[in-house]
This record gives sequence, C-alpha cells and structure tokens, in this order.
Amino acid sequence: MNLKEKIIEFPDFPTKGILFRDISPLLKDPAIISFIVDEFSRRYKASELDLIAGIESRGFPLACALSLKNKKGMIMVRKQGKLPGRTEKVSYNIEYGNATMEIQSDAVQKGQRVLICDDLLATGGTAKAAARLVEKIGGKVAGFAFIVELTDLKGSEVIKNYRYESLVKY
Repeated sequence: MNLKEKIIEFPDFPTKGILFRDISPLLKDPAIISFIVDEFSRRYKASELDLIAGIESRGFPLACALSLKNKKGMIMVRKQGKLPGRTEKVSYNIEYGNATMEIQSDAVQKGQRVLICDDLLATGGTAKAAARLVEKIGGKVAGFAFIVELTDLKGSEVIKNYRYESLVKY
C-alpha cells in the first residue's frame, strides 16, 4: 500500500520554513489503519512487548490500535501539565523550538518492554525524550514505530541506540 499518496503536505506550518506532512487522511481510512497496525505488528512481535506508549498527540491513535491488536496496555507521553498525579519530565529541543514531555511515574513497572509510537520521526528530539522518560521510570525501550520519517533531519542518528521502524521515508 502506498501511504505517501494519502499524506497531505502543508508548507509553512506550524511556522515558516516547515513542510508539515499530515497523516490525518490515513486515519480516516480503516483499511489503511489496519495495514499500518498489521505492518508494525509484523515487525514487532507481541511477545517482545509489555506496553505500547503513544507520544502526544498523533502517536495516540497508533499506540491505541497497536495495543488492541497485540493485547497490550497503552500509556501516554504527554506535553507538560497534561497528566495528573506524580510525573517525571524531560525537556528537549524540537525542529522549531523547545518542549517538555511528561509520563506518569507509575506508568511502567521496572523492566517492562515498551514500544514507543509517534506519527513522525524528524530531528529525533521528541523520540529521545520519550525513551528517556520510559527509562527514567524503570522501563526498557523495545523500539519505536513511526509512520513517517524525514531522513534529511537525521532523527535516526539521535535514536541510533534503539531499534526503530518507519513506514514512509521522505
């Protein structure tokens, strides 16, 4: 299935000079969602995973669908101030600014293997922050699942110590 045909490009969003690749059309088509979930489930066996993490916000639908398919729990990595209770946080740089992400301190039990999902791998800052959060609370990063990878931004070098899979490369 050619996912690139369905991804819409928005120049100068969210800031001038950024070409935003929108996966929203992929999420509107159940056949495409099924293809994406089946593809990642083929690449990451359920027996290798304990939990699926979604990075806010476009990582949530992918993580939820993979959780259901693989009969695993789902956890969230969110922007600062969005999670209740005790949290751990990490600040990092992204391609057009700075950000802070959080995870609930009890989201992962020591040694649990976590697959981290997001729509896009760009500079790798968000992915690395999510990995640091999972590890900070005792989890092990089983890998990353990205729908889109922007190879020119070299995010794969930032997460080179982890396994990762992407379905579409630009």
